[in-house]
Amino acid sequence: MLGCARGWVKVQLGGPDGIPFQFKAGDVVLLPAGVAHRRLDSSADYLIIGSYPAGQTSDLKRGEPAAYQAAKDAIAQVPLPENDPVMGANGAVQQVWY
Repeated sequence: MLGCARGWVKVQLGGPDGIPFQFKAGDVVLLPAGVAHRRLDSSADYLIIGSYPAGQTSDLKRGEPAAYQAAKDAIAQVPLPENDPVMGANGAVQQVWY
């Protein structure tokens, strides 16, 4: 999950050919495992907050072709979040993702 706490940020989601999105303070995005993301631009005062579901940590990959299958296999093993990180047990994650 990424939350924009202050300012604005333009983020590219989905790798080098991915789509740019602009987020402003108060916006939250929940990224499925394996979705590449990078900052393209931002306001001078932007503050982004990132978190992972309980028991999970980052596993940064840089797109090396030889590591693709192992990364794909690892992504398939990541469990879905138990709760929506913003709205809890009855949030959009349970309504859309399940």
